[in-house]
Amino acid sequence: MQNLTNHFEKKYVKVTSDFDSTGFMQPKAIIWDDGRVFKIDSVTDFRPASALGVNLNADSYTVVIKGEEKHIFFERSDPLFSSRFGRWFVLS
Repeated sequence: MQNLTNHFEKKYVKVTSDFDSTGFMQPKAIIWDDGRVFKIDSVTDFRPASALGVNLNADSYTVVIKGEEKHIFFERSDPLFSSRFGRWFVLS
């Protein structure tokens, strides 16, 4: 698979998430800057983005929104900035 970062840009988005009792982060909805909210129906896969052949230092979540599979990514913050855990983005 080709390096998607050569063709796409990161678009940082707000994502509401829950944590289950095992510590797994479960994204629930994506909120765009303009206020649109896209409810995530389910998470079907989770893996390092590099496992998809994407040259990104992030985790990839395959999610279903309105019956369509999409990918969202979680980029962990630098450990020196402990007040920020990380942030979500999509490739646009």
